[in-house]
Formats: sequence, C-alpha cells, structure tokens
Amino acid sequence: MAKLQAGDRAPDFEAMTHEGVRIRLADYLGNRGLVLFFYPKDDTPICTKEACSFRDSYNDFVAAGVEVIGVSSDSAESHKAFAARHRLNFPLIADAKGELRKQFGVPSTLGLFPGRVTYVIDKQGLVRLVFSAQLASDEHVRKALEAIRSAES
Repeated sequence: MAKLQAGDRAPDFEAMTHEGVRIRLADYLGNRGLVLFFYPKDDTPICTKEACSFRDSYNDFVAAGVEVIGVSSDSAESHKAFAARHRLNFPLIADAKGELRKQFGVPSTLGLFPGRVTYVIDKQGLVRLVFSAQLASDEHVRKALEAIRSAES
C-alpha cells in the first residue's frame, strides 16, 4: 500500500493485543478516535521514552475521546513484559509479520530499521495526522494531541 496521508481513509485492520484482545479499526468507528503509533522495538531507549510519554498523556487522549495503541514487530510476550515493566495503560499490537505496518505504508529508516510513525484517525476513519520522526519521541505525543484538539475546534 502507498504511504497514507492526512485526509486518506485509514485501512481497516484486525489484530491481537498483548492482552489477547482482538481489535479492528471498525470497533472504533463512530465511537472513538484512534492514535496508532508504530515504533521500532520494545525496551530501546527512544521507544521506551515514547511509550512512557503516551502513558503519561493517556488521560488527555481518553478525555478527548481517543484510544491509543502502540504497534511494533515484537512478540506478544515481549509486549506483555514491556507494558508491565513501564506500567503502560494502553494496548500494544504484535505485528511480527509487518502486515499492519504495510497496510499503513510505514517506511523503514535507511531501509533497515522499522520507522517511527504516529497516525491520528478520527471517528469516521479519516487520517488526521501522519507524523514521522525517528528520534523525536516526545514530539509524537505533542503532535497527536495538537491534531486532536484542532479537530475539536
């Protein structure tokens, strides 16, 4: 799939969270917005900082009617340990085969490393923000909240 851009319809997907819950984009449509943040790997310094930043701002997302979900190619077992170790309060998706990454058109960095991209999807399933920055972990949360707040006004 081509790289998604703001204004595009988000692809429907079905995936299993680290808690064993099957979710689909369609589960959120009409009810809640969704922030999907793709990150390279559990327990690496920047990924941990990013996940903890989403954790620390999670109540702001929920108050705005938005769910947060992290996605990486790590296993569900790795995600369980990562979530427990850092007290993450949102689900993580194990995208071991990279299928969800492909659906969203998440690029690799230097052709080697999985990209770090955040998507804000509104209740109608439209992408409102695509933010890609491999090293700017805190910016992903700030940009996502800005996009959500600007959509509310």
